Amino acid sequence: MRVGYSMWGFLGNGVTDTPDGSRAYRRPFADAILDAGHDVIFLQVNRDLLEAGDDLTSSYQWDDGLPQLDALILEWRWPLPGRNTTGCEASGHTCDLHRQTELVAHYTRRQHVPTLIWDLDRQLPPGDPLRDLRQVAVGEFALLHTPGSHLLSCPVPDALLDTADAKKLAEQPRSVPLVYVGNQYDRDDHFDQFFAPAAKVMPHLVAGKWPRTEAWPHVSFAGRAAFTEVAQIHKSALATVLLLPDRYWRVGHMTSRWWEALLAGCLPLVPAEMRGADAYLPRELHVNDGQDVIDRLAWLQAIAGTREHADLLTACLARLEPFRCSAVARTALSILKELA
Repeated sequence: MRVGYSMWGFLGNGVTDTPDGSRAYRRPFADAILDAGHDVIFLQVNRDLLEAGDDLTSSYQWDDGLPQLDALILEWRWPLPGRNTTGCEASGHTCDLHRQTELVAHYTRRQHVPTLIWDLDRQLPPGDPLRDLRQVAVGEFALLHTPGSHLLSCPVPDALLDTADAKKLAEQPRSVPLVYVGNQYDRDDHFDQFFAPAAKVMPHLVAGKWPRTEAWPHVSFAGRAAFTEVAQIHKSALATVLLLPDRYWRVGHMTSRWWEALLAGCLPLVPAEMRGADAYLPRELHVNDGQDVIDRLAWLQAIAGTREHADLLTACLARLEPFRCSAVARTALSILKELA
């Protein structure tokens, strides 16, 4: 199949000052489709080349026209006032939404090309008319996904999972007890409930775009980190807390921060209220409030570097297996073939 892929982000390291959580798995996912014998054509602008100066055109195809396709995958974009809802010549405009609208009109509606909408941020309304089209399927990270949609989990790159060594990760020195890497978007409640209390008594670091921090003068905010720095921050830390927007934790929608931290040996603590938390982490790493976070951190500090620490990491790594990128790519291809 010739698979068109619409994404507003990067395959490589990209640039620091841009949100793009899919960068951690997008390239391995595309590679898995290529390895299955299909072509992948990226349909948005080549931001790797234009913004990051990273020329990947010898390995991947981009096409800003309307090439012949057998299937279409959309990393779903939604209106962002002042950014992609303005005129194309307006200052600060991004054309991701305009291009997506063009692709949907041409391929999905006019040509009835099998279309997989990957709703990575849970922004496609449940009643959107696209959901009713026979040539359209919707994929979601959420364990409790929207009725009629498919579970298409956040992919864990096979190569990273295959080389993860729990014993070596446990033995690695950890200079910071607690970190969080990620942007503020809709995470204030969990931050206030779980991270901020622990930050009062534990050395910590928060990396990411947090423009409103007045409520937490005691927290060390370091600003945005480059994509290449994320793994090193996690490697330096004993633990993190998975801070999730309400629309995520209520349905068991987990982002890549879970496995990005874990594969670096930084143990994630998950709010116990999250739907399906057991699928992601053992009960020992579930927390109910800030005091729980403090208590778990004290325990982790006591076992750091020991066999118990390695065994805990082993149990966590085992939970990544169902989320392998190769398996998620096979699911996506299966959905597209069923639509065809």
